[in-house]
Amino acid sequence: MIKIAPSILSADFSCLKEQIQQIEKGGAKYVHIDVMDGMFVPNITMGPVVIESIRKHTDLVFDVHLMIEEPERYIKEFAEAGADIITVHVEATKDIRGCIEKIKSFKKRAGVSIKPATPVSAIKDILGELDMVLVMSVEPGFGGQKYIDSADEKLRELKELMPAGTDISVDGGIKLDNIDRVIKNGANTVVAGSAVFGAENIEEQTRLFVDLANKIEAQCV
Repeated sequence: MIKIAPSILSADFSCLKEQIQQIEKGGAKYVHIDVMDGMFVPNITMGPVVIESIRKHTDLVFDVHLMIEEPERYIKEFAEAGADIITVHVEATKDIRGCIEKIKSFKKRAGVSIKPATPVSAIKDILGELDMVLVMSVEPGFGGQKYIDSADEKLRELKELMPAGTDISVDGGIKLDNIDRVIKNGANTVVAGSAVFGAENIEEQTRLFVDLANKIEAQCV
């Protein structure tokens, strides 16, 4: 099953609870939560307090993407705040295996992300230890960017390499008119930010993404 994971980076934080409930009604199973520290990426977003505050309002899977330096420092806090999946960047830590082990010690699913310039070979040795790999199809830090074509080859490579049951996620520049390419190349978790939360009717837009993803998946079988 293809999971649509709307990214609240593009949501209106003055009515965040309501907008999360709208994507849930639209059929999303995940909500993607981008955490930025102003160091690993040139932007600052939210911390565990925000995640904890919205956790009580939804049963959606919290897909927490840590775009922060030395993420091992804060894994415990995000796990306790309500994250279900915690994804760290291989470029942000000197101890990627330690991060994976720490995430799993809190009974959370462990993911690793790679930036556009980072090859799949950088994480090849740890693929068997992961629950998810997140391919960044834009430079991390800001929403609304254009999809970088080189992500296609990474998705295809991961599809060949990943053990069965491991999710392949893609994040950045994905819209209704290009979601087919990422699914056909191997992604089964699709992050969409401004393409969902920038719509006039967020619930209906989410439903369009979910229905289209299901249709594309059926064609790929």
